Amino acid sequence: MLTPYLPYPLLSGGQIRTYNLLKNLKDKHDITLYSLIKDEEERKHIPELKKFCKKVVLLKRTKNPWALRNILLAGFTANPFLVTRNLPYRGSHIIGKELKNGQYDLIHAETFYMMPNIPKTSVPVLLVEQTIEYLGYLSYAKKSKFWPVKPLLYIDIAKIRYWETYFWKKATRLVTMSEEDKQYIQREVPNRLQIDVVANGVDMDFFKQTPNMLPKDSTVLFVGTFKWLPNVDAVEFLVEKIWPLILDKIPTAKLHIVGFSPNKKILNYGKLPSITISGDVTDIRTAYGSAHVLLAPVRSGKGTKYKVLEAMATGTPVVGTPLSVEGLDVTPGKEALVADTAEALACSVIRLLQDDKLRNQLAENGKRLVERKYEWRVISQELDRIYQELGKS
Repeated sequence: MLTPYLPYPLLSGGQIRTYNLLKNLKDKHDITLYSLIKDEEERKHIPELKKFCKKVVLLKRTKNPWALRNILLAGFTANPFLVTRNLPYRGSHIIGKELKNGQYDLIHAETFYMMPNIPKTSVPVLLVEQTIEYLGYLSYAKKSKFWPVKPLLYIDIAKIRYWETYFWKKATRLVTMSEEDKQYIQREVPNRLQIDVVANGVDMDFFKQTPNMLPKDSTVLFVGTFKWLPNVDAVEFLVEKIWPLILDKIPTAKLHIVGFSPNKKILNYGKLPSITISGDVTDIRTAYGSAHVLLAPVRSGKGTKYKVLEAMATGTPVVGTPLSVEGLDVTPGKEALVADTAEALACSVIRLLQDDKLRNQLAENGKRLVERKYEWRVISQELDRIYQELGKS
């Protein structure tokens, strides 16, 4: 298995997904994990991953994404910046030696930009696309107001699209997170017939232990890593457009923004008396357990939906955009309230904060949905089925 991050600690959606899949597949497969790291300090997490993996190998990529090497490679080769920053030194050579010396039935690559690290091989390659990358970057570029760099952004996005599509065709088999992503790829690559949907999941045993610590003041929660640009856009939309409408109706309401790597602008939001910013939460369950509503106003990208699934698992009712629940078997009004404008999202949050019965009903329905369809044990069985089919091919 090749991943562009170490699957521990559990700070991002990708890490959560890979860690839980490894945990649930370890008894059925011998797994060799190759992961990219930015800092030697990350090596201390190897023992945690060796619980699930026969072997763990770490490949170093540049700590600073804007390193001169990455910029030059992106500027003077056909590779986009997303690929060059995930190209470890001699990565393809090292993985090639492993494939030559080991007996492997399958290569599992998380994200298309790990694919250039795989040398020519007869071993079947399963490409797992957590999101369609170029759509997320395109959406961000369209919203960017920094006009001098827009042409460069669009050139790089064109490269991402080319290589992402190229590897969709080259992989032996594809996995997407949602039916929508599957259909999109099938339109882009009409002959790409073998695409499976393996959704994301939740560790219900873990989240069932969430302590109920609801504060006196109505509290709205946002969760998401800020290394993912759509989350930055979502928080700006929330604070600048939605939150004033909520405060107008419920002046004592509080907003808790939780996310790894908040930028300076997001940290400055914490200076407002009604807003708290937490860049590093030891146990995310404490955030869910102390919130009346999760608000997910995502407007771009096709992220992992973990914040929605986790909130439902903890019994925290959800308000979100159609994009925030895309790919999940959510019926608007039953498991979550769904809206797509600042005014409608604010009204939905206000409605939930003022209606205990509706809040409890959504919480119960959301929890049942996760238990039925999105528990990691259920999700891993589907991936195991694909492994077995590919391994025999």
